[in-house]
Amino acid sequence: MTAVRIDGKAIAAELREKIAKEAETLIGETGVVPGIAVVIVGEDPASKVYVASKGKAAKECHFHSVEHALSADIGEAELLDLITKLNEDDAIHGILVQLPLPDHIDEAKVLDLIRPDKDVDGFHPINVGLLTSGARDKAMVPCTPAGTLILAKRAIGNLSGKDAVVIGRSNIVGKPMAALLLAESCTVTIAHSRTQNLEDIVRGADILVAAVGRPQMVKGDWIKEGAVVLDVGMNRIPAPERGEGKTRLVGDVDYDSAAERAGYITPVPGGIGPMTIALLMANTLTAARRKAGLDDLDYAELLG
Repeated sequence: MTAVRIDGKAIAAELREKIAKEAETLIGETGVVPGIAVVIVGEDPASKVYVASKGKAAKECHFHSVEHALSADIGEAELLDLITKLNEDDAIHGILVQLPLPDHIDEAKVLDLIRPDKDVDGFHPINVGLLTSGARDKAMVPCTPAGTLILAKRAIGNLSGKDAVVIGRSNIVGKPMAALLLAESCTVTIAHSRTQNLEDIVRGADILVAAVGRPQMVKGDWIKEGAVVLDVGMNRIPAPERGEGKTRLVGDVDYDSAAERAGYITPVPGGIGPMTIALLMANTLTAARRKAGLDDLDYAELLG
């Protein structure tokens, strides 16, 4: 069999279009313009490209968007002061601090200062606690896991009763992904690079989420026939066929061999990545709607 390619780029574009329409409605009915502030410290090229993509998406969605580009040698106190000001700014509904931060800044201290209702990354301990305790409707859910879940539901619909394996135990992807799948009534196993008999565990998965950060670690013969494979990995490897010093992006799954066994699979690039930015816009709209006293939207339902 040949897997159906899950086109995250197209689905993300569709979702951003829906969010833009909902934002227009919110602005027209309440006067509330969703606002997002992105803070970037230093000159990391990949981070700057990512921040630019977020700014472009915010503009498409009719959001008020501001960017604070700070020097890499900024003091921790000065950065914390900026976060405090953004917390108090009524025009800003979402605050995102681009990671990683320089070594002299306490990352946890910065993220914990962001007000939970403006924490559109979903990293604040209060949002983590709400998600893992089953109160997802009150939490801000991390963007990458939320987008991954939407792609899984878009592929096969109801996930109830499915065996799901998440490779990766990070606070950013692995743990919240497991919580989301549990909430969908999946039976969930969290594995990682040190899991014994990892191949055998993966072979039992109806749904596989690979978020371990090792290029092409998951081989095709690990995949259960017909499984949904969701590759969160984003790894740059040498590509001499493109010329000296050239590289290319690959996921944590060996796409070509896995696609011969899976039922559905996300590519890298063009799979989970675009959904992460779309869900950042969704979280910002959610924050604005909550501030206006409105109910949350079901973004999976918006996509149909």
